[in-house]
Amino acid sequence: MSVKRPNKFALLILLIALLFIAWLVRRSSPVLTVGIFAGSNWGVPQGEPYAIIDRAIAVFEEAHPGVRVTYVSGIQREDYAEWLAGAFLRGDAPDVFLLPTEDFTLYAEKGALMELSSLMEGDAAFSDELYDQAAFQNGQYAGHLYALPMENMITLMFVNKTLLAREGIAIPPLDWTWADFLALSRRLTKDTDGDGAPDQFGSYDYTWQQAATANGVRLFREDGKSSYFADPRMEEALHFIKELEGTYAGYTVTARDFDMGRVAFRPFTFAEYRTYKPYPWRVKKFGSFEWDCIPLPAGFSGGNISTMDSLLVGMSARTERRELAWAFMKILSSDPEIQAMVLEKAHALPARRDVIRSRAAQEIFLWDSGESAMTAGDVGDAMQTAVTPYRFERYGAAMLYADRAIAALIEEPPPFHNALNRLQKEINAILQQ
Repeated sequence: MSVKRPNKFALLILLIALLFIAWLVRRSSPVLTVGIFAGSNWGVPQGEPYAIIDRAIAVFEEAHPGVRVTYVSGIQREDYAEWLAGAFLRGDAPDVFLLPTEDFTLYAEKGALMELSSLMEGDAAFSDELYDQAAFQNGQYAGHLYALPMENMITLMFVNKTLLAREGIAIPPLDWTWADFLALSRRLTKDTDGDGAPDQFGSYDYTWQQAATANGVRLFREDGKSSYFADPRMEEALHFIKELEGTYAGYTVTARDFDMGRVAFRPFTFAEYRTYKPYPWRVKKFGSFEWDCIPLPAGFSGGNISTMDSLLVGMSARTERRELAWAFMKILSSDPEIQAMVLEKAHALPARRDVIRSRAAQEIFLWDSGESAMTAGDVGDAMQTAVTPYRFERYGAAMLYADRAIAALIEEPPPFHNALNRLQKEINAILQQ
């Protein structure tokens, strides 16, 4: 008896029908849209720009069968703000989107972000204790929660180990102070080639803003309606900056001096530390000398304090998928695997404070850096003492005015008290416009 073979044409039709049904099912399944950009938020090279988001999507879709997550690829960091604003204007904003700190206040003020307190309070699996205080506060506006941190960033002090070793000087301890910084700058700034001009320097690019932070000064009220430039600790900070600049013997230290290995100390972000510490970027950027990082020096009335910036993740106020959006935000912000990838792939600090203290983080530090002045735990300690950046509408205008005024003020002989009182009044007038 012969066996009748299946009709090839019938099989083809069946296959096409099944594929079409699968396409219809997939097309009709819920879709969560995400707004992201390619590359680093911190101005450093990043080799796998979509590795973190792709893994987060895989984790989310596994936990939520039938839900798809989509994003537009190829948007560069410098074009992202315009792209996101355009999406909101067109009425097709993504459900979830990344938000650099400098753009957060605008979206919160305009009502573009979903307020998250009810979602957080109704979620027994989530707690703000996962984060350092400054990181969590970066997603708050006017006392309400509108975003979660995904990546964090602080500033550390770059140390030219080769220069210090040549001068017979040890790397300063992690709890070093302005007094240590000033003494070292005076000792290290010198004329090494005998031409009568200094060609080696203690520091470069340490700003009065960093000095104010290290001395415990908060320059502005939380709502940005008044300022505190007349704080006595601000006067201390300016005295210190004047003394520090006095060690340069009238020479203006430049980035080229630093790149040539002629400067001992320079503030650097953690992203620069993580990117340029290991091979091959170390050789490409700073191959002529060995270097390390330690915390910024403590002010006389403050501590080893840095400002913590964050890359935030928020939810559109117009989304129709609140629960799904919240679930995806939590994966980006608090999933241990995704947060470990932030440290490894994005060269940023994880939002979850326990990840930087994990064994995996310790191994990354050793693999990247070998012997290092700071451990992953030390970086975690620095994150705990960090403060939030200022974010209010007239901040840029106020700081532009203050920067010019203080640059001129430092050139004058002290005391600075009366001048700082005047400056505070002038800044307050700008803030109240």
